[in-house]
Order: sequence, then C-alpha cells, then structure tokens
Amino acid sequence: MSGNHNQSLERALEIVAAAAKSGANAIKLQTYTADTITLDIRGGSFEISDQDSLWAGKNLHDLYKMAYTPWEWHQPIMERAKELGLICFSSPFDETAVDFLEDLNAPAYKIASFENNHLPLIAKAASTGKPLIISTGMATLAELEEAVKTAREEGCTELVLLKCTSTYPATPENSNILTIPNLRDLFECEVGLSDHTMGVGVAVGAVALGATVIEKHFTLSREDGGVDSAFSLEPAELKSLVKESKRAWQALGQVNYGPTAAEVKSLVFRRSIYAARDIAEGEAFTTENIRIVRPGDGAPPHLYKHLLGRPARRTFNRGTPLSLDLLL
Repeated sequence: MSGNHNQSLERALEIVAAAAKSGANAIKLQTYTADTITLDIRGGSFEISDQDSLWAGKNLHDLYKMAYTPWEWHQPIMERAKELGLICFSSPFDETAVDFLEDLNAPAYKIASFENNHLPLIAKAASTGKPLIISTGMATLAELEEAVKTAREEGCTELVLLKCTSTYPATPENSNILTIPNLRDLFECEVGLSDHTMGVGVAVGAVALGATVIEKHFTLSREDGGVDSAFSLEPAELKSLVKESKRAWQALGQVNYGPTAAEVKSLVFRRSIYAARDIAEGEAFTTENIRIVRPGDGAPPHLYKHLLGRPARRTFNRGTPLSLDLLL
C-alpha cells in the first residue's frame, strides 16, 4: 500500500478490499514517522535535487510526513485484511516500529532496500522469530552477507531475499532478474522480486527464475495521485499479475521429455508410415507408394529410408498404416 492511501483511512481500507478482490495473498504497510526516518533539516542532501526523481524539490521530512501511515491506522487496517483473508504485515523503519508491530502481533517483517544496511534494525526484526523479507536494492554482495548473517545470528530461520532495483519507476533493462537464482544459491533461502517496473512482465519473468514472492506497489487509481502512484499497479493489473504469475509457477513443473500423461491421446496425430497407393505382395516400397503422414498408427518415420526398395511381404491397400507387426 505504501503511501497510496493519500492520508485517508477510508481509502486505505478500500485499497485492502481491492487487493483482496484482485487475488493478492498479502498486503504490506510501512511503519515510520517523519521523525523516526530522518531529521527535520532544510538544505543539502535533505532536499531531493535529482530532477528525474518523482519527488524532485521535496524536503525529506516533508515527504515522509506526507507519505507515512498513521500508527493508529495499523490495527483497523490489519483487522480488515484478516476479515478478507489477507496476510497483513509491515516494513518497520526503526526499532520502535518493531516494538509497536509486535504489540499488534504482526506475522512477518520486511526490511526495505534503503534500510538493508541498518543492521540494528535487521537484528531487532530477526529477534522476533518472525519470517523476515529483505529487499536487496543497492546492496553489495558484502553488505548482503552482513545483513543475512545478522538476521540468522539473531534467530531468523525463515528468510526471503527480494531482488530490487531502487529507482522509481524502474526499467526492465535495469532489473537484472537473473540475479534471483544466484541469490537463492548463495544464501540458501527463498527469493523473490520487489518490482518497481510498469506492468507485470518483469514479475512474471521472475517467477520463471524461481521467485516465490512478488511485491508490487498498489493503488486504486494512478490518476488519484499520491507519493507512489506513478509506478503502482491498479486493481485490474494486480488481478492480471496474480493470474499470470500463478500460470508461470504452475508451468515450471520438472525436467521432462517424452509424452506427458495428458499428451498420450495426442500421439495418434504424429507422423508415421502409410501406404499412399495399393501395394501388391512382393512390390518394392518406393517414394510413390509409401509416405510419412498423419495419423500415427504406422511404423515410426525413422524406418522410412530402410523400407525403400524392400519388397512388401503382403498386400497393402491405400491408407493402410505400415505398422511394425505387418512389416515383420
């Protein structure tokens, strides 16, 4: 949900309902205040100077004050999510947020990319024993090793690492989702994608690479505006993501060659060798009187060249399959 509630609890609850209706499994909040995430200082790096940023010219404290989810909203949002069958958890941005979320019995925690170097926060979240998701945006391999080590030393046994590109929006070309199976192999944990690209293609591609968790920003309508609305999915798009990612997951299956059980009935439509003309006993098989055609009741095509020039051991009517039992 991030800040797409636009400071309206009613809208926040509508987002929960829309997420559930779209088929999402979970919805995630963000738990911070402007004062727990930054300092109320003007100028310098406290102002967003990047003119390509969605938030160009804004002061950090002002931006986070506009985007934060009031802490008193967490309980009613979580209750509504539970009523609708959604898991509801949050990203804490400091240790006090973890304490607050523990009082609400949050079922899991997510460490945002910009916090993945905040080892005290990771240690605090991990010490709860709850499942922990960490976004890997911008982190070097050494930094990820420190983050994972910290989490596991503090008791985390259920860890998910999300490949993330921390640009808003992100481009497919800058997503590098081939990193996903490498993360799984290096850290021996579940992996996924925190996706800021437009559309659902990158996320579906990530599933084919082993992603078991997909995170997308979500809003009722991008036209309504909001701090993250420009790169958020709308309900119809989220419904499509759920549908297509499930299809991609189901399609993975296992390494398999030869006909599956479902394909056996289609074997009859493969090519095989048939009499293309009436053939008399003793007549030689030629390219004119036998052909490789559908259906598949005749001898396998790889025998075709071995039959050419050989005498027929019996008569064959046009359209008769040259099955192995008739050729021997």
